[in-house]
Amino acid sequence: MSIEIYPIRGIPEVVPGDDLAALIIEGLEASQISLFERDVLVITHKVVSKAEGRIESAPDDRAYRNLAEREARSILRRRGDLLIAQTEHGFICANAGVDRSNVADGLAVLLPVDPDRSAHRIRLRIERMTGVSIAVVVTDTFGRPWRRGLVDVAIGVSGLPAILDLRGESDAHGRTMNVTEIAIVDEIAAAADLVMGKADGIPAAVLRGLDLTGDGRATDLVRPPEEDMFR
Repeated sequence: MSIEIYPIRGIPEVVPGDDLAALIIEGLEASQISLFERDVLVITHKVVSKAEGRIESAPDDRAYRNLAEREARSILRRRGDLLIAQTEHGFICANAGVDRSNVADGLAVLLPVDPDRSAHRIRLRIERMTGVSIAVVVTDTFGRPWRRGLVDVAIGVSGLPAILDLRGESDAHGRTMNVTEIAIVDEIAAAADLVMGKADGIPAAVLRGLDLTGDGRATDLVRPPEEDMFR
């Protein structure tokens, strides 16, 4: 199996009320990319949130902190201005996903209210417009406990499983795997970010070559409290 990843260029600055699916189609045409069956469309949440109007005023650090606290279901840690919070979706991330990058001064972008639903809505609209069956992954950038650096992960999914459960299968030496679950949509998100970048103004990409079927949700990746060994 081989994987190909194509950046979608030419998507303009997204504003509330924009038809994001139509803008992505225009970007595909400008990038001379045709969608194939089972392609995975990877989209940064920033443009999803902007199209859905999830933008609020944050003229100073205090207003920004207030937004982060409001968006948090619970606050796990504080260090200076940094909050590690659990969002209403169940994600644990810095400042409850409230972000001031790639947005005009004095504003902040919040996470979509329901990123799985957002992914599903975009997927259905693009499938209707193109006649091609695809999957959609909506991403955000998270830090990771005990490891430096950031990586893109999936916060919304439609059209493919979130987790590949290999428990009960045999490894290369014939041993039964008892705990192996692959967060395939997080791997897709991180791979796609290699062609999108953080400062290149490319909010979407097409990943081709996976042969996956199913319909998981990004919330499937949230570890239930009874399995959490770290809080």
